[in-house]
Amino acid sequence: MALYLASSTTVPVPAAATAVATVQSPAAAMVRQRSGGSSKPVLTTMVPIDSLLPADSPRTTGEDDGHIQVLAELDAPLPPIIVHRSTMRVIDGMHRLRAAQVSGAECIEVRFFEGTEDNAFVLAVKLNVANGLPLSQSDRTAAAVRILGSHPQWSDRRIAAATGLVASTIASMRKRSTGGIEQLNARVGRDGRARPLNSAEGRRRASQVIADRPHASLREIADAAGVAPATAKDVRDRLLQGRDPVPSRLREAEAQQEPAPAEAPAARSGADRPDARPAAGTAAAGTALPNMRKDPSLRTEAGRTLLRLLSAHSIGEEEKWRRLVDSVPRHRADSVARAARACAEQWVRFAKELELRGT
Repeated sequence: MALYLASSTTVPVPAAATAVATVQSPAAAMVRQRSGGSSKPVLTTMVPIDSLLPADSPRTTGEDDGHIQVLAELDAPLPPIIVHRSTMRVIDGMHRLRAAQVSGAECIEVRFFEGTEDNAFVLAVKLNVANGLPLSQSDRTAAAVRILGSHPQWSDRRIAAATGLVASTIASMRKRSTGGIEQLNARVGRDGRARPLNSAEGRRRASQVIADRPHASLREIADAAGVAPATAKDVRDRLLQGRDPVPSRLREAEAQQEPAPAEAPAARSGADRPDARPAAGTAAAGTALPNMRKDPSLRTEAGRTLLRLLSAHSIGEEEKWRRLVDSVPRHRADSVARAARACAEQWVRFAKELELRGT
């Protein structure tokens, strides 16, 4: 979220107001302090007061008359106010604007903000939390609720930093929401990077990449699966140890995120129930595998990988199929079915390409 300033000698005001001149403010040092200490000169414009609209302020009780009077009596120049360019609505500086009106001024020094109205409100909260007359606890809480609604993808820490609250408070507010706040699978942190709330899917992608490319580097696995290199290493280590690539705590968190179906599906009749017995082709594959393992031409790196994958997918016996089906919890049935179909589609494509080579 950046502040873009007018840089020409004349800047049109988007209202029924005359053009205004760009100046370098004597209070530029104060503005730089409020915006984070940038050494870059801050350009501002003198704008007619009657062209400005009141702030969409996080202050639920409005301006403080006593503070306005104090500002009006100061001899020192005040920092420019910040205005949303597209709406000409004040973002930060309503007390300074009222003080200028009390003093009889017709124009006020302005720094423009380019961005959405939602981002303008976030900026107003951040500036009011950090400077000037502080926001009350109730103001900051109300602002956090609003930002949760407009920026649901932001992390709890990022919203906490903007509102002056703690991350645990934001997390509690998010949990208490009843549909008004969108629940997402990823959050954007203060560094602008999106991170999944549950990395289980990323770990599964990494395990698939490792199965497909067992000699890939950690960086290659991480890039292909969209996870951090440290996560890729942990997944590889767990696979080498014969463990599930997804730790139990992540599986439990994933299960909590997916609501159980409201109603259990009706039992199927024998006519429409899919045949649980393995197809003849599956049984044939099971008998063909021992012969393929003896074939010297398949004793290459790629051949060994292929045989391992075929062995893992060749279940064969009816009892094994039934145990696997029964081991899947009801709330996971759909997602496991989708994953099984995706694997099946990949093998069908693989088989078709081999068949084309044989023709």
